[in-house]
Amino acid sequence: MQQLVFATNNAHKLEEVAAKLAGRIKLLSLNDINCHDDIAETGTTFRENASIKSHYIYNKYHVNCFGDDSGLEIDTLNGEPGVYSARYAGEHGNHAANMAKVLQNMADTTNRKARFRTVISLVWNGEEHFFEGTVEGTIRRELSGTAGFGYDPIFQPVGYDITFAEMTLAEKNAISHRAIAVEKLIEFLKGL
Repeated sequence: MQQLVFATNNAHKLEEVAAKLAGRIKLLSLNDINCHDDIAETGTTFRENASIKSHYIYNKYHVNCFGDDSGLEIDTLNGEPGVYSARYAGEHGNHAANMAKVLQNMADTTNRKARFRTVISLVWNGEEHFFEGTVEGTIRRELSGTAGFGYDPIFQPVGYDITFAEMTLAEKNAISHRAIAVEKLIEFLKGL
């Protein structure tokens, strides 16, 4: 079985992607290859940040790998939080503070349109390939649900009356931005 490193230590992301791969390819984390480096996401776009991660791992460890960058884009906030989604309120990964800031910034707006976007950069045998996924939705005025992570409790995808945080992992994986991008990645890998 071929191995592929996912340039992340985010357990939620690993779980989502591993479920989509369903044993087709052995997915390894950064921990699995003993990489404990803090890979700086210095890009200004999801594509740049994904590429930084995948190239860092490929160049240092010489293994096929992919990195992703994802975020929430809100129309009325001119695309914010965007590439700063994980650290929108300051501290990296403070989901409660990030959601609170979004809700505060949107308190007086009726335009609740938003989308989650994922860009994957795969470096396979030295060649880079990109895969993108988006899911459209709206931002709720209050948190709902306890599953998922990040902004899931305030994001309601189009066509649903529940948030990502109210869905099971299987339900979310059927429609999420990351799932769409991973499906494109899987289709590409099948053709190798």
